[in-house]
Amino acid sequence: MKIVVTGGLGFIGSHTVVELQNEGFEVVAIDNLSNSSENVLDGIFNITGKKPIFEKMDLRDKASVQNFFKKHNDVVGVIHFAASKAVGESVENPLLYYENNINSLVYLLQELKELPSANFIFSSSCTVYGQAEKMPITEDAPIQQAMSPYGNTKQIGEEIITDVAKVTNINSILLRYFNPIGSHPSAEIGELPLGVPQNLVPYITQTAMGLREKLSVNGNDYDTPDGTCIRDYIHVVDLAKAHVVAMQRLLNKQNATKVEIFNLGTGTGSSVLEVITAFEKVSGQKLPYQIIGRREGDVVSAYANTDKANNILGWKAQSSLEDSLASAWKWEQKVRS
Repeated sequence: MKIVVTGGLGFIGSHTVVELQNEGFEVVAIDNLSNSSENVLDGIFNITGKKPIFEKMDLRDKASVQNFFKKHNDVVGVIHFAASKAVGESVENPLLYYENNINSLVYLLQELKELPSANFIFSSSCTVYGQAEKMPITEDAPIQQAMSPYGNTKQIGEEIITDVAKVTNINSILLRYFNPIGSHPSAEIGELPLGVPQNLVPYITQTAMGLREKLSVNGNDYDTPDGTCIRDYIHVVDLAKAHVVAMQRLLNKQNATKVEIFNLGTGTGSSVLEVITAFEKVSGQKLPYQIIGRREGDVVSAYANTDKANNILGWKAQSSLEDSLASAWKWEQKVRS
C-alpha cells in the first residue's frame, strides 16, 4: 500500500516515514527541502534498511501536484505535514503562511477527490484551541480566535477538510498535536532547524552545545506556578506511531465519521523552567538562560486530555519528558560531532 507523506523529510514527517516503513507500507516522501535536507533519507535507510521514494517538489505549484498524482495513481493515503510552522515568524510574515499552508492543502485535496477513495491525515495543532478556558483540553473545547496566523492556517485547514468531506469520498483524521520533541533513539534522524530555532528544545540543545550563548525564556510573568508558559511535550516517535494507527483506522474503514479529530499529547503540562531543569538533569549540563519579554502569539498554558486517542485509537504516549530530552540531546551531540 502506497502512502504519501508530505514534508516527509522534516522533523515529524521523517519519523512517520520510519514507522510506516516498519509496518510494511510503501512510502513516497514529498519535500521542498526548505527546512530539511536530503541527508535525512540516509538516516531513514540506516534505521529501516529501505529508502522511501523521494519527490522534491513544492506543493504550492499546482501543476506539480497534478503531475505527481498522474505518476503515482495507486496512492491509498496521504499524511500531510508540509507547512510553515513557527508562531513568531507567522506573525511577522502572515502572507507566507497563508500561501504555503492553505494553497498546498487545497491543491492536494483537489487531486484526492478524483480518486475512487482517499484517506487523508492532517497535521493539525493545539493552536486551534487558542487559549483554552479549561485544562486539560478535550477535542470538544471551543475553537477560540487564533493567536497567530500559523494557528489560523490550522483552523482554516480543518474547516476546508470538513467542507470537502461533505461532498467527496475523502475520509480524514485531524490530529491536533501539542509540542513534539526528541528524536529517534538511534539518533539517525531528529530535529535540525535551519537558522535560529523557533522551538524550545532545539534551542536548549544548541545552547548546551555552545552554539548559542544563552537560552532566551519568553516571559516569566504568566499566570502559572513559576511564571513561564506551560506546554505538553510529546516524544516525536510516539507522535509518529499515532499517524500510522490513524491511517490504518481509515484503511480498515473503522472511522465512525468522515472527519474524526484526536488530540495527541502526554496529558501532562510542563513549564519552560521545568523543561530546563529536566534537561540539566539528563544531560549533566548547566544551561545559561535569560528572561526576556513575552513573545506575541504565545498562549499561557496548553496540555491535552488524551482519553479519546487512548480509548478509540488505542494509542498512548509512552515516553517521559526526560526520555524525550535525553534523545534530543543524543541527536544534537551526534549532529555536531
